[in-house]
Amino acid sequence: MTTTALVSDESTTEDGNVLYIILISCVATIGGFLFGFDSGVINGTVDGLQVAFNSNSVGTGFSVASMLLGCAAGAFFAGWLADKFGRRNVLIVSAVCFIISAWGSGVATTSPEFIVYRVIGGLAVGAASVMAPAYISEVAKASYRGRMSTVQQVAIIVGLTAAFLSNYVLAQISGSALNPLWGGYATWRWMFWIELVPASVFFFALLVIPESPRFLVASGKKEQAKKVLVRLYGEREGTEKLAEIDQSLAADHHRPKLSDLYDKVKGRIRPIVWVGIGLATFQQLVGINVIFYYGAVLWQSVGFSESDALLTNVVSGSVSIAAVIVALLLIDRVGRKPLLWIGSAGMAITLALAAVAFATATLDENGNPTLSDAMGTLAFAAANIYVICFNFSWGPCMWVMLGEMFPNQIRGSGLAVAGIFQWTSNFAITMTFPILLTSVGLAGAYAMYAIFAAISVWFVLKMVHETRGIELEQMEG
Repeated sequence: MTTTALVSDESTTEDGNVLYIILISCVATIGGFLFGFDSGVINGTVDGLQVAFNSNSVGTGFSVASMLLGCAAGAFFAGWLADKFGRRNVLIVSAVCFIISAWGSGVATTSPEFIVYRVIGGLAVGAASVMAPAYISEVAKASYRGRMSTVQQVAIIVGLTAAFLSNYVLAQISGSALNPLWGGYATWRWMFWIELVPASVFFFALLVIPESPRFLVASGKKEQAKKVLVRLYGEREGTEKLAEIDQSLAADHHRPKLSDLYDKVKGRIRPIVWVGIGLATFQQLVGINVIFYYGAVLWQSVGFSESDALLTNVVSGSVSIAAVIVALLLIDRVGRKPLLWIGSAGMAITLALAAVAFATATLDENGNPTLSDAMGTLAFAAANIYVICFNFSWGPCMWVMLGEMFPNQIRGSGLAVAGIFQWTSNFAITMTFPILLTSVGLAGAYAMYAIFAAISVWFVLKMVHETRGIELEQMEG
């Protein structure tokens, strides 16, 4: 099956081109769905892992966070390998890793074995996290590139919500994540195996989409690039775009490499690299993945039952989808920068309110923290409004900007560096949360995240430049 079989010959018209771009972009966003599913599925399995592997809070934290080590490596090497072998080929390898990880995480019998499979899954998530938005930005026009790239975040949240819902349904069927389900296997194992279905769909769908035309030009494959560009934009515009891409590359037309991030003339790392690192790091320092990875544990720690805690995750995921849709509608109208600083301000306020609520928690006779009805309502409302603020701002905008803000010559390398910082920060936040929970408590953890959110307002206003409506060939490094 060829890519031309995906749509009719009428796709040579402008409207048809848009439909074709939407179609191939949606294939790339399946990687976002798996990114979200793989990140969220761990949420309902924490208790099962603790019992199955007889681990303490630090050991459980590492089992949960181990995937993020793979994510950091996957994001870094994906950007580097994508400049050598292509965006699509890297996504295909990530699909294979998703399949291996989903199967292996469910069959693991020891903590080290489980960690190996989660790291493999992390390689897939890391690669998909940077390559899916990069691929979309390299095939979509500037006028709607933000909306198309935001679909990636919609897919991530849908994947998270699907994982939360799947975990909830499976736990309801068996009675608990610890109980046996089909075939006598524990429910938490089936929570991982469910992912085999979308991972397989992703693999086969990737086989029928074209390679990024900007990669093809950078690799000297101009004839192949022209065919793709004509398919995307039509004969006249495709030919013009080919010349623009060619002119945007290095004067000596060498293939992109990591050293391009260093400005030899000025003797420093290009400023755009530091902006990318800042965006990638602040997205994690506001603590969003504490909600994603430890939501069930968090709500159970303040008195929710396992069932209610898992259902609360489903509610948070559904609210997140609505928030990302708002971003999708606004991102090409008002721009990336306004959404970022407004989201930062909203997160700082709601995180502070959640910290105040958790600071009032008292201990019951079993030593478990509990909240009054009023403070429980405040914590629940603040946490969900915080999730809304994140998902109409930093959730989609950070990935959109990383996929588009770097010039063509350094996009793969820039994504590699930003990606490793993003996932390393993710690992640090996720690994330290169980420790914070037992040392400074939820109030202290949320207060720390609130401070980072407040600092990110300054960072956006001072350092970030708007990319709305700017062609990739006009991005300055």
